[in-house]
This record gives sequence, structure tokens and C-alpha cells, in this order.
Amino acid sequence: MDTILIKAATLVNEGQIFVADVLIKGGIIEKIATNISHPGAQEINAEGLHLLPGMIDDQVHFREPGLTHKADIFTESMAAVAGGITSFMEMPNTVPNTLSQELLQDKYNIASEMSLANYSFFMGASNDNLEEVLKTDPLTVCGIKVFMGSSTGNMLVDNEKVLENIFKEAPMLIATHCEDEQTIQRNLKIYKEKYGDNLTVDMHPLIRSAEACYLSSSMAVELAKKHNTRLHILHISTAREVALFDNITPLKDKRITAEACVHHLWFDDSDYATKGNWIKWNPAVKTAEDKAAILKGVLDGHIDIIATDHAPHTIEEKQQPYAQAPSGGPLVQHALSALLEMYHQQKISLTQIVEKTAHHVAECFNIDRRGYIREGYWADLVLVDLNDPVTVTKNNLFYKCGWSPFEGQTFQSEITHTFVSGNLAYQKGKFMTNETGKRLTFIR
Repeated sequence: MDTILIKAATLVNEGQIFVADVLIKGGIIEKIATNISHPGAQEINAEGLHLLPGMIDDQVHFREPGLTHKADIFTESMAAVAGGITSFMEMPNTVPNTLSQELLQDKYNIASEMSLANYSFFMGASNDNLEEVLKTDPLTVCGIKVFMGSSTGNMLVDNEKVLENIFKEAPMLIATHCEDEQTIQRNLKIYKEKYGDNLTVDMHPLIRSAEACYLSSSMAVELAKKHNTRLHILHISTAREVALFDNITPLKDKRITAEACVHHLWFDDSDYATKGNWIKWNPAVKTAEDKAAILKGVLDGHIDIIATDHAPHTIEEKQQPYAQAPSGGPLVQHALSALLEMYHQQKISLTQIVEKTAHHVAECFNIDRRGYIREGYWADLVLVDLNDPVTVTKNNLFYKCGWSPFEGQTFQSEITHTFVSGNLAYQKGKFMTNETGKRLTFIR
């Protein structure tokens, strides 16, 4: 690996903003100081640029294996790196579902050859694979994923005894998708009786309702408290759910944590009129009041981290009528850009963005030597120009699916360089594909 010297960057790290040089050797941050000189190092002039720890995205769907017409690990990790995401944790609802240790290893094998970003993969739980789940190695796998809702069809865990056993026996963090299936089906029946086949996307947050989310999330919290489970609830989408979480206990001591996603912080139900199925997600984008409450929960510590739930589908799939169009959309390329835009809008500070996208993710998952700009840590770093506007168009997207819910949006900030484990993986629209990312490891 090259020796790289980043000169005169404005570091945003651990609650502080200051100018310094950063020396990277063998993938590791060797020194942080003013006026470092190192003959032979590749120098990058970062004067006027901000240096952030790379975003660690704890929830993506990269669609490989089995759904590679939508996305694959190479294309989506490329888009992630262009967006300042240096590490990702990928979900098990690929085809086949990741329900055995062998299928889990297959994903790691693909990523070791194809991923430009650092990577980890969740082990999937179902109604009948508890034995396989319990074989998962906490030191080399990010967590266990439980779908307490129908988002992915046959991965729904709806057997109460199985759910109880998973929460009781899981050797590591459990991440849950929480929507109550009975409530959703009841709502769907009501809307179908009323509108027949003429359901529209603005009904999505009423069918997949706030009540469905709260019922499931509160049940998960209750189970976790009963069994002292390490629980992490994904994509909080309602104001009511925020109150389920504690903002008094320090993160390192929390047994129950929560995640917010960029789309629930950016869009609300007024956007369905213009965005339609392009912002159809599960859980649904809900009201402006929900959006405001989620942001408040992020800022006051009820919600611990921000992620994407990147879940691409093809243009043709999303252009189907509401009832047939799948839920999910691509987000990794512009998640950090959207958060930096919220900084420009004075909704969140730079130090809070870094805390919620890097520091806290590393702490929440006990990731080894990542998520901070520290000597001795892996150099997962992002340089951003806060004053170089970029408009999102189809022409500057790196997703295989070829679209973004942010098309037409101008962001005031540009991500100029991304370093993955010390490798300069991305620079101003160009990728260095000679090095792949590394498998994340965990201290547990």
C-alpha cells in the first residue's frame, strides 16, 4: 500500500474541528499533527477541504447473489465509495436467503474479490434455522437480522416461540425490521375493499401504518428487556417509536439501540405527489411530524445512528402500479451529501453527522479500529468540499439500476476523495479498483 500524506485538512472528529496533516502508512493512520513531512509519500493538498471518518452504513441490500439485474456488490460498493461510505453491512434477503453459514460465507467470498468498500454481512434468521443462527461468529460477523414484518416474504419470523428463542439465545447483536404483519394485512383489506385495484402510493403510509411500526418495535423492545438481548432496531419511521429508546445511558452501555435512515429524515408524505413509487419504502415515509421527531431523536440521543437501507430496484419495476411496485430505493451515493445539505440548512452539525454515521456505528457494533480519525486506526477517510455544488442526474450515477430519488437535487457539497483501509479508492469521479476493501472484524 502507498504512503499517503493528507496536508492541511480540516478534520471533523470526536466533537472537534481543527486543521491538521494526516500520514497514512500500510493502510493505517500513523500520525496526526501539524506540518508533517514525509519524503516519498503521495501528497494530497486538502487545504479548504473537510476530512471526515468514512461513513459506516449498517443497512444495505446489494442484491448479490440472485438479484444482480438490480445491483451487485461491485457496482453498489462503487456507488457507496463515491458517496463517502467506506464500510457497509449487507442484509440477508438475497436469493437464496442467507440462512446458512455456507451461504453467508459465499457472500464474503464474493466481496473479498469485488467490493471496493470494507464489508460485513448479516446472518439471516427464519422460523426454522435457529441452529445455524447460533453458529454465527460474533468476531467476524456484524449481526443477526430478524424480519418482524413482511418486507421480504419468506424471511418473516412470525412464530412467537422461535422469536422468543432467538432473542434468548442469540450470541450477538440482533437487528430487526419491525412492522406488525397482522396490522398491515388488516389495513390492506380495508383499502382494497374501498378502492379495489386503484390503490395509490399516498396510501402506503396508511397501509403500512405508524401503528404497525409501533406494535412491532415495542414488542421487540419488550423481548430484548426480558432476555437482556443486544437489540438494534432499524429504520425508525414514526414519532411514537422514538420514545421507546433511552437517551440517558451512554451508548457503550446500551443494550437496545436504534437507527434512522436518510430517506425518513429527508422525505415526508407530501413528497408522494411528485416522487410517487420512487420513495416507496418499507417502513413507509410518513408525516412531516414524524420526520421532525426522528431528526430530534437523532440529535437528542434517542436514536443512535444514521444509515441508508439502500435497496435498489430497476426503473421498470418501480414504474409499475403502486401495488406491484417493490419497496426500496438506491441511496448510498448521496446519503452523506444529503446529511451535509442538512448541515447547510442548519438542521445538524458536522460533528453530529460524523458521530451518527461513523463514531456511533463503530461503537454500536464494536467494530475493530474503524469509525474514528485516530492514530493506529484504519484510514477510512473522506474529503469533502462544502462549497462545490453538484446536481444529481442520471449521467453522474454509479448504481446499476440507473436512477435515484434525489435526481434533480443540487447538493452544495462534493465528496472529492474516499480512502478505504488506506487505499485512495475514489477521486473526483474516478475509481481505483486495484484494491478491494477489507472484511470488518469486531471486538466482542
